[in-house]
Amino acid sequence: MREKTENYTLQIVNDPRMDSDYIEMWGILDTGSPFLIRSGVQGMSDSARISNLLLLYVSLVVLALGFVYISIVAKRITGPLKKLSFISERMTHLDFDAKYDNSSSVREIDQLGNNINDLSSTLERTISELKSANVKLQADIQEKEKIDEMRREFLSNVTHELKTPIALIQGYAEGLKDGVVDDPESMEYYCDVIMDESAKMNAMVKKLLTLNHLEFGDMEQNIERFDLVQMVNNYLQTADILIRQKNANVRFDVQGPICVWADEFQVEEVLANFLSNALNHLDGENLVDIRITVENGVARLSVFNTGEPIPEDSVDRIWEKFYKVDKARTREYGGSGVGLSIVKAIMDSMHRGYGVKNYDNGVEFWIELDASGT
Repeated sequence: MREKTENYTLQIVNDPRMDSDYIEMWGILDTGSPFLIRSGVQGMSDSARISNLLLLYVSLVVLALGFVYISIVAKRITGPLKKLSFISERMTHLDFDAKYDNSSSVREIDQLGNNINDLSSTLERTISELKSANVKLQADIQEKEKIDEMRREFLSNVTHELKTPIALIQGYAEGLKDGVVDDPESMEYYCDVIMDESAKMNAMVKKLLTLNHLEFGDMEQNIERFDLVQMVNNYLQTADILIRQKNANVRFDVQGPICVWADEFQVEEVLANFLSNALNHLDGENLVDIRITVENGVARLSVFNTGEPIPEDSVDRIWEKFYKVDKARTREYGGSGVGLSIVKAIMDSMHRGYGVKNYDNGVEFWIELDASGT
């Protein structure tokens, strides 16, 4: 190899003595001085190789450091993003317990995390409100369905119960108008039947109105402290004529006072229904035994009458409206099958216990009230 210009000459020569190649360069400097430079090719190759290796090692170290740095930075960025992704996935399953904890050094990611936390809280609150509204709506729908069913049942039962007395009244009234009977005794009998059926209808309608007010919560309660013994004695005096008509032996030997907290008018209504039911189902000894016992702050009022026990398949149904164990006997004394339903509605409204118990020789109905000091 040889390169020659006006100022210098460059060539590679071989020195047999050293058995190596050299690069020689000679020529004239700008100052007019001659120069000669000689360098071994092997040394230059070694220097170039060392430089290349050094450059390679430095590049590898820089790449490794760069990879570590990038990994750290990427982890600090992708870690919070993965956490945000996990939180959002839990939110899709309506799990709002996971929250972002502002662990990123990137302000924008922290802001995004805070926004997701706010969104999670808002969604949780909104879903809770929707669930509450849905529960209330379901309750309202059930209440409406219950009311509609009660109205349908009420109309059906009233229609059924009024059908017979209306037919009797209409038949006997038409008989009087058409002159089917002309003697005073028969005419009086026809009028008595009409008056009796009218009285039964009037009593039933009053009971139905009372029951309707109780079931729909339209009847206000006046909870007060009163003497239960005195109330029973007063009512027995009022019902004395009915008791004598049934030739009943009513026994009430409780010595008062025994005070309770309740609505006195409604408790008296319960007693009236129990006593009426007892008198209408009397048999055997014709005994009606009324008792009041107090235990653990609870006063228990019970009315027992001798007679046939209630059939077991009817015990749980006697509290239903218009249910009659013995329809023929109920019809005979003018019962409507509403009295015990009124008892149930009254005791349910006061949130107190009530029930019935069969004995071999009769039946006992009872209620429980909050007892008070004398």
